[in-house]
Amino acid sequence: MKQSLQLRVSQQLTLTPQLQQSIKLLQLSTLDLQAEVERFLLDNPMLERGDEPPSHDSSPAETPAAQEESTSTASDSSDGDNSQDASNGELTDWGSGSRRNDGDDEFDPMLNVPCPVSLREHLLAQLGELTLPTRDQAIVQLLIEELDDNGFLTTDLEELASNLPLELELETDELMVGLRLLQQFDPPGIAARNLAESLGLQLARLPANEPGHALARQIVAEHLTLLGNRDYTRLKRILGVDDEAIRQAQQLIARLTPHPASGFGGEDVHYVIPDVTVRKRRGHWVAELNNGAVPRLRVNQLYAQMLSENRAGAGELTGRLQEAKWLVKNIQQRFDTILKVSEAIVERQQAFFEHGEVAMRPLILRDIADELGLHESTVSRVTTQKYLLCPRGLFELKYFFGSALETDSGGECSATAIKAHIRRMIDGENPAKPLSDSAIADELGKQGIQVARRTVAKYREAMQIPPVNLRKAL
Repeated sequence: MKQSLQLRVSQQLTLTPQLQQSIKLLQLSTLDLQAEVERFLLDNPMLERGDEPPSHDSSPAETPAAQEESTSTASDSSDGDNSQDASNGELTDWGSGSRRNDGDDEFDPMLNVPCPVSLREHLLAQLGELTLPTRDQAIVQLLIEELDDNGFLTTDLEELASNLPLELELETDELMVGLRLLQQFDPPGIAARNLAESLGLQLARLPANEPGHALARQIVAEHLTLLGNRDYTRLKRILGVDDEAIRQAQQLIARLTPHPASGFGGEDVHYVIPDVTVRKRRGHWVAELNNGAVPRLRVNQLYAQMLSENRAGAGELTGRLQEAKWLVKNIQQRFDTILKVSEAIVERQQAFFEHGEVAMRPLILRDIADELGLHESTVSRVTTQKYLLCPRGLFELKYFFGSALETDSGGECSATAIKAHIRRMIDGENPAKPLSDSAIADELGKQGIQVARRTVAKYREAMQIPPVNLRKAL
């Protein structure tokens, strides 16, 4: 094979570390950004918080006499505070105790934070209050361990008995006795094997003189599917009752919970911090950055000055200084971009902030990108997991984008506005005669918005609104 040299000209896009960091920071949510900033603060000594006293202001050349005078002044002030607190009675003891805890290495404030109790812990605590033989306690504990996150026992008792070691000689009847005992625990409906059994256990805890109690137990045990499908005609015919009896039973069943363990083992709450706030100023809605969401960072001036005076021995710290400058600049650029995009959105959606969802205008990413001279991917990153707080609530920036549908007048209507119209119609419908998707489409057509029935069905499902047969009520 003959070797040869060839000259080739090509273009290649190279992402510098600074540009990569800028893109990464832009797509992070505010909470993720705070976590990233904390990581940089721990990793890079050249960074410090902007709300802390600057390092170069810490007067290292302060004379011993001045230090002694400062210490004496602080001591006198502390004594004065203690004498003043002593007149406040119990508050003095609480305050002094908290100050002692600040200097106590063994004091852990997290020990004072209440921890949520899991379903397993809750059930085991009730089991511990009972006086039972060891074998019975072990059986109930075994069943507790078999419960799923919703509090149901999904494992068949015979299958559970067959999977246990033979030397235990555990029969299915013993498991059934333990199950009946466990089903008497709190919360009501726990350890049920299906929804009907859970609802029946909950109804058994209610007073028998409740209106519709007997009928509700019969419906739950035998006709729960018919009730779920809102097939009231068949229910009345099978049970031989009138509308009022069905209504009382339905109201009683609606008070029950389909998941007995819903109050236990919940997921951690994730709080949303708005990046932008919208206020009305002189009759016009304007966007402003939420200063509480902007990390205040700066380069440590003391270290930066030391590096400038001794560049030869700086070594790795020079790279850390450059990284710190990049981070401060990229964070500022991130929030500047968020503000520009938010201002453009608010300017386009003035009618929404004034009148609500029904006045939402059609808007796509390209509209904002062309207006600001940005790429669509940049606008997409800016509007993902970034939130806007206004008098109408908290919204993700992506919420303000929606496709357009033409109206009879030649204009355009946003998909968000159409959804608002659909929800308003359904909220105001007669529960005995709910509106079908075709009826909703016809009503929208009367308002000049031409929408197909399947489009109405798609928007209704997107809003998690059940179909017409499941919205029917007596």
